[in-house]
Amino acid sequence: MKLQQQSRLTQRLALTPSLQQAIRLLQFSGKDLNREIQRILQENPLLEREGHSLKNARLSFENDSDTQPATETSETTLSGIETPESFLKADDRLVQPQMEAQPLSLRNHLTSQIRLTSANRRQLALAELIIDALDKNGYLAEMLDDILKWLPGELDIQLSELESALELVQAQEPAGIAARSSAECIAIQLRRRPHLPYVTRKRALAIIENHFVLFIRRDFSRLKTLLRCDDEDMIEARQAIQSCNPHPGAAFSTEEAHTLIPELLIFQQEGRWQARLNPAAIPNIRINTLYADAMKNTENPHALTTQLQEANWFLRNLRQRFDTILRTGQAIVERQQKFFSDGAASMRPLVLREIADTLELHESTISRVTNQKYMHTPHGIFELKYFFGSHLQTESGGTVSSTAVREQIKQLIGAEEPGKPLSDNRIAQMLGEQGLVIARRTVAKYRETLKIPPARMRKSLYR
Repeated sequence: MKLQQQSRLTQRLALTPSLQQAIRLLQFSGKDLNREIQRILQENPLLEREGHSLKNARLSFENDSDTQPATETSETTLSGIETPESFLKADDRLVQPQMEAQPLSLRNHLTSQIRLTSANRRQLALAELIIDALDKNGYLAEMLDDILKWLPGELDIQLSELESALELVQAQEPAGIAARSSAECIAIQLRRRPHLPYVTRKRALAIIENHFVLFIRRDFSRLKTLLRCDDEDMIEARQAIQSCNPHPGAAFSTEEAHTLIPELLIFQQEGRWQARLNPAAIPNIRINTLYADAMKNTENPHALTTQLQEANWFLRNLRQRFDTILRTGQAIVERQQKFFSDGAASMRPLVLREIADTLELHESTISRVTNQKYMHTPHGIFELKYFFGSHLQTESGGTVSSTAVREQIKQLIGAEEPGKPLSDNRIAQMLGEQGLVIARRTVAKYRETLKIPPARMRKSLYR
């Protein structure tokens, strides 16, 4: 075969830092958003929280130009969250007090590792998206297919690229990170465990990958038969598995007691329930133009231009985040009017696609918006995803929300006679008398989601 050299011109849209930031901000919880804001404030001197400006500074929420000084603040300025310590004046010089060192987060730990690899910028950007999707235990809770659907199509990202990015993250420390299940997490650690005998490793992997349910049930007799091994072999395999850490990201968790601040508040106007943003949840961030003007006289004005552009990106993405939350919340409120008036028993069936089609957004975008975002209602504070539920058929041919069914089950159990708790079968019959056809196993499933024990255990509580 004759080798030939050819050149080809193609267009490919990069995963820009601004787009990466917009994706991260949208999926952040309120607490994570505050941490991200604090990090940005420390890195970019042109951004500050309102109330801590330099004297006579002109401030702005957003400036459409990436290179011109910001103008005065508009009415849409973000406001309301806790502010950091202010700049201090000493000896006619502005001195920013040193911040307490933040504990190393899982994200920073992984990001610092992948940046030392030979991955190119696009690969690094996708790897950081994977890292941002990890939960507090270090698991990838979202399928790669779902992540791919949420990414803009014009980026031309292939599933194989996400799979490579996942492999890159999984190759970092701690071992088992970015696994999609506890079995995969343990399997990754077993493969990387040094000095583990080959036979023991092979047997332990066979248990995890092929017979994990039996291992969880502690059915070791059955496992020995399937693997054709004796007690000593099984003990060695068990010890290898039990030495693995099923929660590799937990060591980096910085969970602490905090006040939950809902992003949305519900109020009634002219007989209709409406949603609005909670001022206490909106950070009041702005650009300090006096500082920007002073930096123009420095020897490196290009650094100012870059920081000003990044500041405008951040403010624009921050406003877009809250705008999307508000639009999503209002669409939910429009469809759940009876819930806000009468409670959970009046919840109507609602799926993500219905809201996505209304707002002309992707379904996975709505999934991110409703995760760890909260709404203050007359009945308490609820996560936005609480208002979604599948539908069940009624005898009349109508539908009812699974959330409403769970509430009815909760009410029936709450009113049961002490010492004579209702069985799941009896609850199904009582719901059928109300026109709701539901199987006993469905009652059991909903009861378990409510963390209510079965009838025999509830009966023992009355004794």
